[in-house]
Amino acid sequence: MSVRQQPSRLVSRAGGLALVAAMLAGGCASSSRPEPKPLESLTPSISVNPVWTQHVEAVQFPLAVAVGKATFTVAAGDGTVLMLEAESGKEIWRANAGAKLGAGVGSDGRFAAVVTRDGELVVLDQGAVKWRKPLATRVTTAPLVAGERVFVVAADRSVQAFDALDGRKLWALQRPGDPLTLSQSGVLAAFKDTLVVGQGPRMAGVDPLRGELRWEAVVGSPRGANEIERLADLVGPAARVGDVICARSFQAAVGCVDAERGVTVWSKNTGGTDAVAADAQYVFAGDASDRITAWTAKGDVAWTSDKLLYRMLSGPQIIGKSVVFGDGNGTLHFLARETGEAQLRLTTDGSPIVAQPVVAGSTLLVVTRKGGLYAFRPQ
Repeated sequence: MSVRQQPSRLVSRAGGLALVAAMLAGGCASSSRPEPKPLESLTPSISVNPVWTQHVEAVQFPLAVAVGKATFTVAAGDGTVLMLEAESGKEIWRANAGAKLGAGVGSDGRFAAVVTRDGELVVLDQGAVKWRKPLATRVTTAPLVAGERVFVVAADRSVQAFDALDGRKLWALQRPGDPLTLSQSGVLAAFKDTLVVGQGPRMAGVDPLRGELRWEAVVGSPRGANEIERLADLVGPAARVGDVICARSFQAAVGCVDAERGVTVWSKNTGGTDAVAADAQYVFAGDASDRITAWTAKGDVAWTSDKLLYRMLSGPQIIGKSVVFGDGNGTLHFLARETGEAQLRLTTDGSPIVAQPVVAGSTLLVVTRKGGLYAFRPQ
């Protein structure tokens, strides 16, 4: 197992206990991580241009960027939240939640929601703070804003729904779970008229109006000798292709679920800690050693690559004919979707890419640990 992004990925169900990487089982501490594999010489085979940059304060929490039709909404560690035009990088609005953040931002284009380190849900309406609501449990997954509701999944796997207009609590769903949970972004997404939530290694479909469970499907099977080794929570963001939603089960598996029927399409045992990307043909993910695998839509291995081993890769993103990974040195690696061959490398500010790259229209955005926002566009 490799713990790479946050000093603490594991918390107790009550949220009161943190386990630092150095305390984990042998080989988990970053100090024992092998040296990155040297990069091979590369002649670029595609053209991607930098189109704009912005800057926010350092990002020291599990960041998720909210993507609209033509916008990015980004949050920073100091409580800054801003919405940007994807095409130009122009600020639409900038605000502050009034406290340091513990989770990323969710937005429907009008409302934006974040959670502070002190466990307060803060909702903004077009950049102005609309309301605040204390939460009883730690949150590391970005809220979801949809249908004039704000949905929150907490570290104890409880799910809550609030009215986006006035903050009224509409319902709460508490399900039994393991004593330890993952301090990392989980799965929380909308699918038609269903709320899709990660519940340990299971993907669950919930009625967003009543908070009632509709279905659940297993993605990963926990295995190991202790609670830490058996952690298999789903890692977000999930990747949706039509009726199918694909996700990683932490250090256990990558799998896809038919969210219309609530059944597992396929699941493959593989280690790893970060999110996946998917399109109609492939599902992409890196494992704990940063070996990259592409699976077909049926779950068969299409190709693997070990050319980026131990480079602290981010979750992948698909743009055009490329799949893109960020690394621990702030470098973007463009690989051919069909073969995994290296196409291009681009640099940022030298600090780690802290979130899965995102795409709005034809613009790719990455965020670095130092708070650099770098937008690129393929030619």
